[in-house]
Amino acid sequence: MRRATTLTLLAVPLFALATGCSPAADSGDDMDSGASMAATERPAPMPPPAEEGAMAALNASPRHGEWVDVPMPGSTTPVRTWAVYPERPDNAPVVIVTMEIFGLTDWIRSVADQFAAEGFIALAPDLLSGMGPNGGGTEAMADRDAAVAAVRTLAPEEAMRRLDAVFAYAQTIPAATNKIGIVGYCWGGGTSFAYAVHQPNLSASVVYYGTSPTEGYDRINAPVLGLYGGSDQRVNATIPTAQEAMGALGKSYESEIYDGAGHGFLRAQDGQEGANMRATQQAWPRTIEFFRQHLES
Repeated sequence: MRRATTLTLLAVPLFALATGCSPAADSGDDMDSGASMAATERPAPMPPPAEEGAMAALNASPRHGEWVDVPMPGSTTPVRTWAVYPERPDNAPVVIVTMEIFGLTDWIRSVADQFAAEGFIALAPDLLSGMGPNGGGTEAMADRDAAVAAVRTLAPEEAMRRLDAVFAYAQTIPAATNKIGIVGYCWGGGTSFAYAVHQPNLSASVVYYGTSPTEGYDRINAPVLGLYGGSDQRVNATIPTAQEAMGALGKSYESEIYDGAGHGFLRAQDGQEGANMRATQQAWPRTIEFFRQHLES
């Protein structure tokens, strides 16, 4: 992993929506010490499968997953969303999993399932809902190229409106806490960064190989983590914009660039002669650590 080009900026957001890890528990408090022990005994996070293993992972999952039609204010078209719940005895924070330019695929659903395996309620919305043939979404598209073409017609403002509907739905889930984060991949990575600009109540944003916003950094309240492949200069050329803007504003932006990894490394784990797998093995635990820091504290 190349760290010479990595900048980490840690600062307090404008509003205290996301805080650091809790202080160590008092050893005299049985409940706190038990919680601390449970946290330290967590197994190492296991990455989601590569694309070819997505359906098998979904079929083998013990977690509860369901389709939810999330209403959009002012529209008769709901946002079809894959919701997955963790197996835990208490309420969980929510992670919105934003699709690639390929639409809501089985692979994105398997990523959502893996977030649930790590203790988060995961919501993976089909942002193409209603845009396919006969009012369908990604599932109604003729092929991947058709989904890509449809995503390219989705206006940024409409993407934000649809994510707002999912964000509002997350706030109504009885089993959820009040902490909501977002993560995105490829096109969804750039969208998750844009959503940090758009949504003032977001608690954390993770950007997988997505381009940085060109403006609006002053409106970001959530800490942002960017994870990038070293062989992805189209995206990486936009990292300095985020570094400079977030640094000048005293906002939290952390970035990691993984040597040799290409665009889409988490999905295409066998690519780039092992570099994509090495990136996956480092980026996924970093993601889970980041969300636990900012959503569970």
